[in-house]
Amino acid sequence: MQSASKLEMTLLPGAETLLRSHARELPQRDDLCGAFCAALALHAAGIEERRGQAVDQDAVALAAGTIVSALRNVEFLPFDEQGRRDYRVSLPTVEDAAVSGTTAEGLVRALEELSQGRLAAMPYSGPWTGATLGGLFDVACSLTHPVTLLANFATRHLWGARPTISQLLDYLLGGVQDGPDPDWDVGHFACVVGRIRGPSGSLYCVADTYRSLGSDGVHLQPEERLASAIDRRDMPAGGIIVVAAADDAQAVRSGAAEVGLLEGLWDNGTPAAEMLT
Repeated sequence: MQSASKLEMTLLPGAETLLRSHARELPQRDDLCGAFCAALALHAAGIEERRGQAVDQDAVALAAGTIVSALRNVEFLPFDEQGRRDYRVSLPTVEDAAVSGTTAEGLVRALEELSQGRLAAMPYSGPWTGATLGGLFDVACSLTHPVTLLANFATRHLWGARPTISQLLDYLLGGVQDGPDPDWDVGHFACVVGRIRGPSGSLYCVADTYRSLGSDGVHLQPEERLASAIDRRDMPAGGIIVVAAADDAQAVRSGAAEVGLLEGLWDNGTPAAEMLT
């Protein structure tokens, strides 16, 4: 007789609000994945406007110094996505689409500026393993105010975003690592909002930036795959920005240090906007 299997699902504080905003705002505009995710973090904390203006992906991009590609580059998008270039602000451009996007430093600056100091944006550069990722998630879960994990990762290390139920259960219950091939191959930002724990593994819930990824932009990733993707050893560096209430900053910093993470910015390969002038 087979015993019952138990699964435990946890959403981060503020995740429900973030997911509602996520469904409303999809998809990202071209090259604005970091700005899109930072806007969701602000919305999760109840910050949707500043001085009468919307705090959206365009506002974050402007504050963060995001650089957009001069031309549409569909080859850098997930399958069947056509991109979106209806920017409502003027942003600096670059000819090389491979280096367009937003720096981690720019996002940290924009988050704290647009929240008027209500939020602390704390970047963690690693080391990234299943244990440190899980430890940081536990720290975030312990907070009472909304918190968002902005992950900067290499999509080449993820599962494809549409695994079967059998593949998910085989991983959770038996630790089987086989899953669908990655959907695309870029450096990317997305929000980690939840976790499902099983006897043999943990799946993280990722709120992504395109509807074609998973179910309306939400998909599940094995802990080992997500940690490897954030580690980005075979491309410019990645990390996680923890966006938390300023009052919770010390708790985040203490908890992250305890699990062995180093606070600090990383170079994800995108130049700062001022470097283009």
